[in-house]
Amino acid sequence: MKKRTIRLHCRELVEQINRLIAQMTLAEKLGQLTMTAADYAVTGPLITPVSEDAIRSGAIGNLLNLYGAGPTHRIQKIAVEESRLRIPLLLGFDALHGQRTVFPIPLAEAGLFDPAAWEATARLAAEECAGDGLNMTFAPMLDVSRDPRWGRIAESPGEDPFVGSAFARAKTRGFQSADLAGTNAVSACAKHYVAYGAINAGREYASTDMSEAMLREVYLPPFRAAVEAGVAAIMPAFTDLSGIPMTAHVHLLQNVLREELGFEGVLVTDYHAIAELLNHGVAGDLAEAAALALKAGIDIDMMSDAYRLGLPQALQRNLVAMEEIDAAVRRVLVLKERLGLFADPYRRGRSDVSVTAQSRALARDVGTRSLVLLKNDANILPLAAPKLAVIGPLADAGGEMRGPWGGAGRSEDCVGVLQGLTDAGLIVRHAPGVAIDTGDLSGVASALELCADADVILLCLGEAALMSGEAASRAYLGLPGAQQELADAVFEKAGGKPVVVVLFSGRPLAVPSLVSRAHAVLAAWFPGCEAGHAIADVLTGKVSPSGRTAVSWPRAVGQIPIFFGERPGGRPFNPKDHFTSHYSDVENTPLFAFGHGLTYGDFALSNLRVEPGNPLRVKVDVENRGARAAEETVFLFLNQKCAGVTRPVLELKGFGRIALAANARGTLTLTLPPPEGRAELFVGPSADLTSLLSLSI
Repeated sequence: MKKRTIRLHCRELVEQINRLIAQMTLAEKLGQLTMTAADYAVTGPLITPVSEDAIRSGAIGNLLNLYGAGPTHRIQKIAVEESRLRIPLLLGFDALHGQRTVFPIPLAEAGLFDPAAWEATARLAAEECAGDGLNMTFAPMLDVSRDPRWGRIAESPGEDPFVGSAFARAKTRGFQSADLAGTNAVSACAKHYVAYGAINAGREYASTDMSEAMLREVYLPPFRAAVEAGVAAIMPAFTDLSGIPMTAHVHLLQNVLREELGFEGVLVTDYHAIAELLNHGVAGDLAEAAALALKAGIDIDMMSDAYRLGLPQALQRNLVAMEEIDAAVRRVLVLKERLGLFADPYRRGRSDVSVTAQSRALARDVGTRSLVLLKNDANILPLAAPKLAVIGPLADAGGEMRGPWGGAGRSEDCVGVLQGLTDAGLIVRHAPGVAIDTGDLSGVASALELCADADVILLCLGEAALMSGEAASRAYLGLPGAQQELADAVFEKAGGKPVVVVLFSGRPLAVPSLVSRAHAVLAAWFPGCEAGHAIADVLTGKVSPSGRTAVSWPRAVGQIPIFFGERPGGRPFNPKDHFTSHYSDVENTPLFAFGHGLTYGDFALSNLRVEPGNPLRVKVDVENRGARAAEETVFLFLNQKCAGVTRPVLELKGFGRIALAANARGTLTLTLPPPEGRAELFVGPSADLTSLLSLSI
């Protein structure tokens, strides 16, 4: 085939694309606005079966859930060599935390508080996606979430918009690189615009409702950051905001996203979202639904076939104009040109992709650094005794370590806890005791027998991977199945022996009794394909833990939503005054504050000071008084005094990390734009007010 070359100057590009649009039939235009699943194994049965003839005819211009050099080249060849206009396909896939190499879930990776690492994992995922023939990934997920009942908190960067914004910039850079047309770059698609993480009662697909101030201060900033970083595509949420479904939200998609934020890229719906406008009750038929979405600025209809079937009727009924269809087609074609597809549609997918030693090394490093040591009484960890009784259903569950949306990662490529501990040279005896989510207690007795000869008992408990993620909301956040009964039996049997809990989940779990009885608790989340080695590295002391929790851990479900950025109110809690804001049956504070995480060092902060300038230079001295080298994370918070509106008690404005040898000192410098009016700075290792240094400025 003779390659079409349209990587031209802007005016020439517009003219070239306009000429291409002028050649299109209505069916071919709507094909460019249609994305259909090539494989239903990931997201359910097909609504419109993909056929080679549909691609040849131009009726389908984009696919998802097809990957691998062979399959993607075969289908791309049909589009560019056998269709009339030879327009290449967008090929998309969800690589939220890796493609073949699976990294920790985003909620865990956010706990590194390290934008360079966030970018590095996205860069490697993009290389693997491109190697698999893909040119788009439906990531990063940027929904700020303060409700761990919602399963998709696992995919999010946590509760804070400052963190979400830094995450957005890093991931966009990593996926798209400096040149979107590069052979190892893919289009990022930031999702889910906007406020999906605030759904009612933490229940998937439910409504959201909030003030304009809350929307702009908490939920919009990560998407603003993604746009500023040049994100090529954005996916609106399934949900409605204050009664208007996001798929048809003209104000937020056109006025705010496109005009105010300056987004010029492609808007692609979530799965079947346009047809669901009928369920929302804002459209009477598919033609009306398609018209509402098009007028809101939606360019690509994923899986509902609303554009292909509905827009011809909408045109006939004067619900839309051809110019509006052409505008959407133009944006899709510009993205394909930016990806270099017209110049060389086969530039990606040139070799088979597999997990390599290099990618495993990155997965192990990031996996290790994502682990959060929640508790470590009497410095039980790192393990001094190598004889372990490893009990629990997640000890030998390598496949679960991928977590939800594990990309194209394979179970057989994942290292479970048992393998990791064995590879580390520990003497291990194992019994699951119970399954993850059943009530069968018949295996408990054999598990308890292992405790007698062990130096330390390791309990591997928590959720299965698919208990978090999409459509996985939970009303009860305790241990599933009979795991709590197993844990209670082990605590009784241990007879004073150390019991260490490794807790796997896609969300904070409300397990205060488990935490109180354990000697040590390690929040492992779902650490990815090198999970077992990462966990062994921390348990044995090869690496000091350094992960922090990017979300507050509740004591009880009744505290939810719980987050550090609350406003003080007129009657903030005062233990000496009953008529102040508090619960009568549980503390106001979380079980673990945002940013909590222990190390094998012993850090102290002192001498907080500010050097003038724009930005201000906030400095704090850090001392590791412990006997082991470790890395400390330090957070910078601001409290604005006497503002025009009530401000949160703590607003995150910066974070940094400092690695120190045993008995070493250093200085960490953070920057801050000068605040307007009086303010108080807080610096410390978490959002726990009792741990913070403060300074008025």
